[in-house]
Amino acid sequence: MNKYQKSVLKNFVIVIVLTTAAVVAMVNFKDWVNRSEATRAMEQLGKAVFQYRKDYGSVPPESYVDSIKEQLEGHARFGEVNYRARWLSFDSPPDEILAYIETKYHLSFLEDGFIVLTMDGRATRMDRQTFETTLARQQDPMERQIQHK
Repeated sequence: MNKYQKSVLKNFVIVIVLTTAAVVAMVNFKDWVNRSEATRAMEQLGKAVFQYRKDYGSVPPESYVDSIKEQLEGHARFGEVNYRARWLSFDSPPDEILAYIETKYHLSFLEDGFIVLTMDGRATRMDRQTFETTLARQQDPMERQIQHK
């Protein structure tokens, strides 16, 4: 190989490495934005639920949540919301899971898991194992049976 060929090969390898790094960075950035937007939408849902509870003394029905989902900032990244209000009572503990969405990141360094809204209005992320353990502890047998159909 002469000097010119080595230079072309070296430049080609540099371009491939930089392009690969840029693609990986963009995929991870996109997933980070999606997760952040979904978390923000869940926080806004928590505020709406809190306001409803303040006004009416109970958690809103699922139809209410369905009607306001489209108005939440970041709702496009929300995915399917699993809302558990019919299984909860007004005196449910503050850490009871009220709503959740699953997040999956196939090509990302971000961990798959769930964004969870608790009865006290907090929106947090949980890894799969913590979420499944917590939800199983909080669900009654009828809810589990209906969920698995």
